[in-house]
Amino acid sequence: MGLWHLRELYKTCHQLCNTKGLSILYLCSEENSSIINSRKMNIRNLSATLALALVVLFTGCKKDDYNAIVEVCPAVFVTSPEDGEVNIPLNTTVTATFNKKIDGQTISDASFTLRGSAFVVGEVTYTDSTASFSPNTDLAPNRTYEGRITTQVMDMMGQPLQTDHVWTFSTGATLAPMVILTSPLNRATGVALDKTITATFSMEMDASTLNDASFTVNQNGNPIDGTVSYEGSTVRFVPATALQANTTYTGIITADVENGLGVALEDDYEWIFNTSSAIGEAQVGVDLKSVFWFGIIAGVGVSNNAGFSEIRDLNVGIYPGVRSSITGFPPAILVNGKMYASDDTFEPGIPAMLLQAKNDLVEAYLFAEKATSPAPATVSGDQGGKTLAPGIYKSTSTLLIESGNLTLDAQGDENAVWIFQIASDFTTVGGAGGNVILTNGAKAKNVYWQTGSSATIGDGTSFKGNILALTSITMNSGAVAEGRMLARNGSVVMTNTNIITKPQP
Repeated sequence: MGLWHLRELYKTCHQLCNTKGLSILYLCSEENSSIINSRKMNIRNLSATLALALVVLFTGCKKDDYNAIVEVCPAVFVTSPEDGEVNIPLNTTVTATFNKKIDGQTISDASFTLRGSAFVVGEVTYTDSTASFSPNTDLAPNRTYEGRITTQVMDMMGQPLQTDHVWTFSTGATLAPMVILTSPLNRATGVALDKTITATFSMEMDASTLNDASFTVNQNGNPIDGTVSYEGSTVRFVPATALQANTTYTGIITADVENGLGVALEDDYEWIFNTSSAIGEAQVGVDLKSVFWFGIIAGVGVSNNAGFSEIRDLNVGIYPGVRSSITGFPPAILVNGKMYASDDTFEPGIPAMLLQAKNDLVEAYLFAEKATSPAPATVSGDQGGKTLAPGIYKSTSTLLIESGNLTLDAQGDENAVWIFQIASDFTTVGGAGGNVILTNGAKAKNVYWQTGSSATIGDGTSFKGNILALTSITMNSGAVAEGRMLARNGSVVMTNTNIITKPQP
């Protein structure tokens, strides 16, 4: 008898005894708990125990009598990493899967802990009978860790684990590869029917493991025909024919994919996207690719001159500049983000990842600079006090927002896009105006400021959108931005108490 048959037997028992006044008989002795806890479950012993309980149950299971329903006690069925496993990647997520549905409110950082030389700080989540512990930082190399699920954990009937479930594993000295970016993004809509689907990894991968079996694009569960290629840290899938209009597709990269050291993805990686209704109907927005994850990219320097500045939910990167050219951190901090420099060696693949991001920035800059559909409208001088509909706006010299706020009106279209093509400097002037206001569904993620020289965000300005500057970007005192500061060749300077926030999806 297998575990599935046992579960079906439990269900039958429930159905037979679903009468008024029922009670629960748990198979929760220490012996049975240990049977369930084992990955190599002794099904014969467990089924015998259950059968004996059912004999008692069915003998006395009559309508209007005091009845019993057999329930197996909650227990940890399997963990990842397994007990005693070694050479675990430093960026692993620790999971514990239970033999039944658990009350998610009993899963917390108190009932699910991870400890090395000290307790590890991380985020605990629960989904589909599996609890996950995601450390806030990478685990230490060559160290033994203890995972513990305590008896605070209960099933949906309030029955707790009978004993703490404790297991140990040891880390190696490497990181597991991760998918850090896909194009299209997860849940993207309006995707062009001639789109090439790509995924970028956190490090260089073993090209021999990337093929039409390990990277597929599916429609209704069926793989579509296409060609897989790999270069740098990005794998590409080119469909053999155009994608179907108004259709949902799923990209899947399996855990068979490995890096050059033979370390595989921790789990299969899946994402979905939806196509547009016709070729060419996709948004005219700029595809930032791997730059999407950065709040700041600079060529030679990143600085915070004074004050408690923050970059929220985005990374900071510098290439070809080095880490010593990043200054003022702290007091500036990154919230849910990381800092990367071209000379970082603590994690393999960082220089290659930054080079890819820099190349993607150049590509995005050139796309924005040359965009012609819809036809650009010519603008010049101060845009303060104006309201602009979606479209492309071209300035042959400098551009200002000074005498009032600039309002971008989406007219009810949440996919509305603005591209500003500015030949020289771009400046917002704080005080009487200088803010960028979004209305009627406009989103900061869909606003792009391509600047042919440098950009300055004025004192106290509330700014929206992604700046793609050829040279440098400066945020003056108190300026805040929902967007990105992306400088191809120069520096990004935060003057005093600035905030950069990831645009809302």
